Amino acid sequence: GGLLIAEATGVSDTAQGYNDTPGIWTAEHVEAWKPIVAAVHQKGALFFCQIWHCGRVSTFELQPGGTAPLSSTEKGVGPQMSFDGRLEEFAPPRRLTVEEIPAIVDDFRKAARNAIDAGFDGVEIHGANGYIIEQFLKDSANDRTDEYGGSLENRCRFALEVVDAVVKEVGGHRVGIRLSPFADYMDCHDSDPHSLALYMSTKLNDHDILYIHMIEPRMAIVDGRRVVPKRLLPYREAFKGTFVANGGYDREEGGKVVAEGYTDLVAFGRLFLANPDLPNRFEVGADLNKYDRMTFYTPDPVIGYTDYPFLE
Repeated sequence: GGLLIAEATGVSDTAQGYNDTPGIWTAEHVEAWKPIVAAVHQKGALFFCQIWHCGRVSTFELQPGGTAPLSSTEKGVGPQMSFDGRLEEFAPPRRLTVEEIPAIVDDFRKAARNAIDAGFDGVEIHGANGYIIEQFLKDSANDRTDEYGGSLENRCRFALEVVDAVVKEVGGHRVGIRLSPFADYMDCHDSDPHSLALYMSTKLNDHDILYIHMIEPRMAIVDGRRVVPKRLLPYREAFKGTFVANGGYDREEGGKVVAEGYTDLVAFGRLFLANPDLPNRFEVGADLNKYDRMTFYTPDPVIGYTDYPFLE
């Protein structure tokens, strides 16, 4: 692939929400990432580290000292069904005070610096999928009455402060952000996702970041075939940098939306997990391996990760 984006990687010891997920907040993490980054570079690809904080999507056991997870709110996340059929339950969160928020912003800044020190070409700020940045962005989760809640501008303040800090640390040309305005992951949804997406796409121009990576609304089924809704064009037009669309694309749809100018790039996740030679398969029109959702989030280093066959 031309650009690889690492799996979500914690920015601090309070950022973790699941077992067996990587981090980038210690010197030991930096050293452990170096050979992985070098291996990607040896294959000729660029490699960005996706930096995240789970916020309220966590448990007491995963927090330092068994404390409550941090969030924009004291509202918790309802039980969620995992890919392997388990019911996941999360701990009630603690609302961050205004005075505590700069420290979380700084965790993202330090994680970005660590990623560059580990050899990554850049970082993607994880502002999607119901994690801490979305817990501030979306009005279903953000019930604050201070300068970080209420109005659209206030709810976006935390996200833009994170972007500003990371850009000042490593440069806008090394920074992307992932957004999912239309999603409802982890009980995070917004009453006006269009305005949220348009505001963020416009305001991010002030920070001169490299790209926005945005998730399409849910797929539609037309004549028995999954069809991408393709509702992201207003945000692609508002943002002056590179726009990356993601969500349910196949070879045909992906090529079409790039050719039509709907997006600059298309990101593939599930298809790339199951097809290690996905660009080659696309080039020759080969059949694709079917992915197995049950192995998406397992700690096994082989099953579901390196056991899918190549064409040859």
